[in-house]
Amino acid sequence: MLVHARAPLSPIGRRRVVDRVLLEGWSVTAAAEAAGDSERTVFRWLARFREHGQGGLVDRRPLPRRVPRRTPPDRVAAICDLRRLRLTGAEIAERLGMPLSTVSAVLKREGLGKRSRLEPPEPVNRYERARPGELVHIDVKKLGRIEGGPGKRITGRRTHRGPTHTDAAGIRRKQTGWECVHVAVDDFSRLAFVEVLPDEKAATAIAFLDRAVVFFAGHGIHVERVMTDNGSAYVSHAHQLACRRLGIRHLRTRPYRPRTNGKAERFIQTLTRRWAHGRSYNSSTERTDALTNWLDHYNFKRPHGSLSHKPPGSRLTNAPRNDT
Repeated sequence: MLVHARAPLSPIGRRRVVDRVLLEGWSVTAAAEAAGDSERTVFRWLARFREHGQGGLVDRRPLPRRVPRRTPPDRVAAICDLRRLRLTGAEIAERLGMPLSTVSAVLKREGLGKRSRLEPPEPVNRYERARPGELVHIDVKKLGRIEGGPGKRITGRRTHRGPTHTDAAGIRRKQTGWECVHVAVDDFSRLAFVEVLPDEKAATAIAFLDRAVVFFAGHGIHVERVMTDNGSAYVSHAHQLACRRLGIRHLRTRPYRPRTNGKAERFIQTLTRRWAHGRSYNSSTERTDALTNWLDHYNFKRPHGSLSHKPPGSRLTNAPRNDT
């Protein structure tokens, strides 16, 4: 509802004034005096009410009735058509012989200023498999190693205590390195298996897959399919042979579409925020040791928003709890 900031009456008060004049027989002078307004204003509300009803008692937007120098509709349509061909504002202005400021104003008004607005948003197809093990999402998250105490994320200091080396350009580089957190998430139950490993090579990924299958089997889940991205470890022939040996069908995500493996991506967000960055660690070993308890809490205690605020373990039938 639009009401002018300095208006003495709201639409409800204006309706009260109108009813006093039209229904109760008050004079315009008496109604204006009782409302603390002018007679001219009361006459205006009466005229608007007779013409538009209750909607006429709402303040109108302060728009001019005429804009002599407004860009013609055919020019606006031409600007929009050229923009949908992914031309920049400067290119459109050059082709149409118009000022860049005018073209930019039209694009902003029509909602085509940003390139992301040129195409409709891609629909998000949410799905959930019908049973545990029908699909397991696998992904890898890299975390920087911790050496010599907490880093700048906790302390705010950018000093580096770990080893360094000098590259070919003579620049001093940090040599702390990375750890690869391999995750496997069941699509139906959201039960998760996580390991911190030194790399993401094919042999490491295959060994992780073997242990993940054993983990899920210990909770009564037979893995039928796995979904990964198109990393070199997952497109290798060795990984294909490992899936064939385990009787697992391997699915890969669409290139540059991480949302295809969205359940693993979303779990990694929670894992990073709550475990990796959830507290201060003095070393990578201390952080890795804290993973077991956090993962047990996630699988069997923490409410999950997509599972009616129940933990993933609630979707398992006759599955033993893993407290190791």
